[in-house]
Amino acid sequence: MTRIALDPFVRDLDGESAALRAAGPLAEVELPGGVHVYAVTRHAEARALLTDSRVVKDINVWGAWQRGEIPMDWPLIGLANPGRSMLTVDGADHRRLRTLVAQALTVKRVERLRAGIEALTNASLEKLAALPAGQPVDLKAEFAYPLPMNVISELMGVDAADHPRLKELFEKFFSTQTPPEEVPQMMADLGTLFTKIVDDKRANPGDDLTSALIAASEDGDNLTDEEIVNTLQLIIAAGHETTISLIVNVVEALQTHPEQRKQVLGGEIPWDGVIEETLRWNTPTSHVLIRFATEDIEVGDKILPKGEGLIISFGALGRDEEQYGPTAGEFDATRTPNRHIAFGHGPHVCPGAALSRLEAGIALPALYERFPELELAVPATELRNKPIVTQNDLYELPVELGCPFGHAS
Repeated sequence: MTRIALDPFVRDLDGESAALRAAGPLAEVELPGGVHVYAVTRHAEARALLTDSRVVKDINVWGAWQRGEIPMDWPLIGLANPGRSMLTVDGADHRRLRTLVAQALTVKRVERLRAGIEALTNASLEKLAALPAGQPVDLKAEFAYPLPMNVISELMGVDAADHPRLKELFEKFFSTQTPPEEVPQMMADLGTLFTKIVDDKRANPGDDLTSALIAASEDGDNLTDEEIVNTLQLIIAAGHETTISLIVNVVEALQTHPEQRKQVLGGEIPWDGVIEETLRWNTPTSHVLIRFATEDIEVGDKILPKGEGLIISFGALGRDEEQYGPTAGEFDATRTPNRHIAFGHGPHVCPGAALSRLEAGIALPALYERFPELELAVPATELRNKPIVTQNDLYELPVELGCPFGHAS
């Protein structure tokens, strides 16, 4: 089996995903830093593995970890070994750690956040409208980033004053270009910051999920301080990164498919169709690290060997022709059915999926209603991916907003 090296600079994600699919449902890959794992690249096989009890999150099952082959300064160590949380355990421990988070993020409870999300969206649009006319705007920095970061921070009780430091640390956390000598300190700094947030909430509890986790631990639910800190870090990281990329990717998709954009803005195609198709076609999460095989597992005509690491290559399986037919590589906001698994599947499915969909479903229509003449400020071919193997993330999204709706041009 030919090993495919994932490009640490993410210069051609579409081409890389196509190569992974061509390798079959299970591909041998090399992660940045020379770490060898397997990737599942097809929809049906991914669904099966994501519910297979022989595939676990316990890093101690990983043969390479047991043999000391994974250095602590590996740039992706924070994703492979982020500490004990609902992300890294299975079975009863996973259910215990996930329960409170899942209860806080049910569709019904998330819907209660609508008014707050609408207010934050309107405030961001007002700031955009106040920018000097005729100058390109980085829509990612000015709109796509602040909204989900503010929403998840309010949900978790994180002070806005911590946002700049969080942004700086998370950029290093996800990047394959973080110098190895900086990785241990970055991980320590993240731990220190989130420990401080938890300590502050313990002293001054509020109506937020962090306070609820602390209260549950004190009421006998046996959450350790480490589990609370790591759960907070996990939710903040996942709760804003995915939604940022989703908003950016929808705008990019619409701007590069003008006929479908016209249909969306004319009400012929619903916004949820656009969002779901973007989640499939240009998924916010390209690869998810990492699971481990407790025994040899058949995957198609290949074997995932016992003790090996497995990543889920969502960028590849989202365009799987066996699942979506011969038009899998095309963006089609009218596609139905569209049973993608961009938020995962099985016990570890993303608990924040409803929140991400709600944020995008509010922000995107409001953006285009306010700025219907919005256009890319550079050709789509000049948009550059950040060096993040796990996230489908652009450096920036330069746009020209055009005349705001209701203003004379």
